This record gives sequence, structure tokens and C-alpha cells, in this order.
Amino acid sequence: VWRGCAGWVAVVIGAASGFGRAAGVRRAVDGADVAVLDVDEAGLAETARRIEATGRRAAPVRVDLLDRADIIAAFDAVKRDLGHITILHNNAGGSLRGDIRTFRRSGPDQWDYMTTLNLRQAVDCTRQVVNEMVDAGYGRIINTSSEMAFRTGVAMTDYSAAKAGLLGFTRSLANEVGRYGVTVNAVCPGATRTTLTANLGDDRLRQTASEIPLGRLGEPEEIAHAVSFFASPGASYVPGEHLLVTGGRTVH
Repeated sequence: VWRGCAGWVAVVIGAASGFGRAAGVRRAVDGADVAVLDVDEAGLAETARRIEATGRRAAPVRVDLLDRADIIAAFDAVKRDLGHITILHNNAGGSLRGDIRTFRRSGPDQWDYMTTLNLRQAVDCTRQVVNEMVDAGYGRIINTSSEMAFRTGVAMTDYSAAKAGLLGFTRSLANEVGRYGVTVNAVCPGATRTTLTANLGDDRLRQTASEIPLGRLGEPEEIAHAVSFFASPGASYVPGEHLLVTGGRTVH
């Protein structure tokens, strides 16, 4: 376990469940106080309870990531409650699992929604911290992309494009701010056991697991462990990288 985060402040976006919850708790175990942001207040309360059980401070903040003004207000609240932000984990995103469409059937409104949810909100959140990190001479920004930035999938053009765009943002921003002691990296999870994947049904999950060399889905804590490296002082010479955490299903 990396212990170099003691006294730091981390912000985890999309922290009400799944990857975000596991990452928020892990940042606390690593020694940081953690602000957790999501639209799901009940989920945030549970994540905050688990963070506080480690002995660190938690600040749950409800935010609508589709609303830029709400994002600004949420980060202002975090800074008032916890102080200077050292680590930002942009973890929010998602696909339209109940209404996925091929490119020819999708329209501009769907693409606007998907690119906002999976790319623009991460840019908006990053704007709230990057200048202060540069001024301080230190910072860690980690973006959650997806293996779908590298794979093809049925009716996944909008999601894949947005997640690939997030990798482009990661690399380019890392090049801009690395000289100031701020690193920007990305994790790209594959199929992972969460409440969302549980809704896919046993047959679909077995089929997915059969495509993975390790023969199983990942666990949220395994994604959080990868994030922990990028968030640590030990990653000070690793900017602009992506780490696939897919059980070997996607190798790049």
C-alpha cells in the first residue's frame, strides 16, 4: 500500500458505487482525505461511511455532471471543506445500456449526451483543479477511460469515441502540465463486477468471462489498485500513460 498520500486531498468523481467507491476508499487507505462526488446521494453516503471507517475525512457532495455550473459549485464546496486538492480521479461515465443504438440509428442528441457524460464533464472537472496544481508544483489527475477505446463493439460508436477522446485529452494535458510536477494518466477497465454488470444476467456474464484469459470478471478493488499507483508519489515519472486492466482480454 502506498503511504505517501497522508494529508493530501483527493476528489473522486462518480463515487457512489463500483469503481468510484472502491477508489475513494483506497485513496483513504493510502492516507488522503476524500471528497466523493456523484448524483446519487444515498450511494455517496455509504461511500463516505466507508471512507470515515478508515480514519480519514470524507466530504460527500451531490453534483449533476451534465451541468457545468453545478460542477463549479461542487468543487468550491470541496475546497472550503477540505482545502487544496492534490488528486483528481475523473471516474464518471457510462453507456446507454438500455437504449444502445448503431451509429446510423443514433442522433445528435444521443451523441451530445454521451460525449458530455464521458468526456466533457471530465474536462470541466479538471479545469477546477489544474491551475492550482500547477501553482503548487504538484498534482495527480487520473481519468477512467475504458477498454472500449481500443475494441469494437455492437452499437458502441458513441461510447468508444468519447472514451478514446478522453485518452487524447489525457496525453495532451500531460504534455502541457508535466513540467510543473502534475501528472495526468488513465486507467482503462475491462469487464468488472459491479451493480451494472450484474444486471446483464448470468448467461451474458459467463460468456464475457469466457472471453477473458483469466477466466473471470475483474473486481472494483482491482481497478482502484491501478489508480492507486498513478495517484502515488511513485508515479512521478509516468505522465500521459494508459493502463489496461482487463484480465488480458484487451492487450495494447
